[in-house]
Amino acid sequence: MDVNAPVLPAESVKERQPPILAVIRRFLHHRSAQTGLVLFLILLLTAIFAPLIAPYDPEVPLDNVIRRSPPCIHLLGCPADQPQHLMGIDSNNRDLFSRIIFGSRLSLEIGIVTISFAIIIGGLIGAISGFWGGWLDALAMRGMDILMAFPGLLLAIAIVSVLGPGLINALLAIGVVSIPVYARVVRGSVLATKNLEFVEASRALGASDIRLVFTRVLPNALTPLIVQGTLGIASAILNAAALSFLGLGAQPPSPEWGLMLGSESNSVFNAPHLVFFPGVAIMITVLSFNLIGDGLRDALDPRLHR
Repeated sequence: MDVNAPVLPAESVKERQPPILAVIRRFLHHRSAQTGLVLFLILLLTAIFAPLIAPYDPEVPLDNVIRRSPPCIHLLGCPADQPQHLMGIDSNNRDLFSRIIFGSRLSLEIGIVTISFAIIIGGLIGAISGFWGGWLDALAMRGMDILMAFPGLLLAIAIVSVLGPGLINALLAIGVVSIPVYARVVRGSVLATKNLEFVEASRALGASDIRLVFTRVLPNALTPLIVQGTLGIASAILNAAALSFLGLGAQPPSPEWGLMLGSESNSVFNAPHLVFFPGVAIMITVLSFNLIGDGLRDALDPRLHR
């Protein structure tokens, strides 16, 4: 060991960290991101182990129960001779707790599938529009402007009304409505990157336009896409719940939280637990993705860490 070697200060050691490690460190030290990550992990584990956590089948009515009966917990005074139902019974004699647990699976599927579809289609449109420009750019952006001229939820309702009610059609409608956001994000990143020196150097070495787009230009659009996609998952879950609430999304007896709210909306006064628990589940899920998105935005923005 060289005793005469200079000792680097802590700041210098941090600056020499790989960028990805620095981003992870900043993200894990972000208070909002920590809270969102904990909530998301709870949601993910609940979705994975739903068959082990849920005491009953979420779609099968139970025998010897009272419709819309309130939560029954033995530790809180519920008679020991009665079956325990942590969140009560819905209007179809099904255990509400089991339906909430299985609903977490649907929420994750809705958010991930719709935003993945929107990112892929919107990313391709934005990349083609920004890199080649010309009439392709004008045509694509005018199409995106037309889609963005309508309120997102109203446009999704119109699409589902044409295609017919159902979860698949609702996911497709939400994905289509979300495409313009990601197309514009990618187009902006491509316009800012395509004329930089490293892209021109690759072009001078003989790289094709397709290779330049996928290996030099698009990787620089990943940061805003990740942040926007995380926030978009929360919006997709809310829109899917709204469509199900209106009867245009998931159909009975699917344990979807928005559908549960819509089917029990008339019970808000005489059985408030039937709308309280699905509403809280939607709120916590959306909050977790919003907090994670805020943490990613702050961790990935180099202007905040100069």
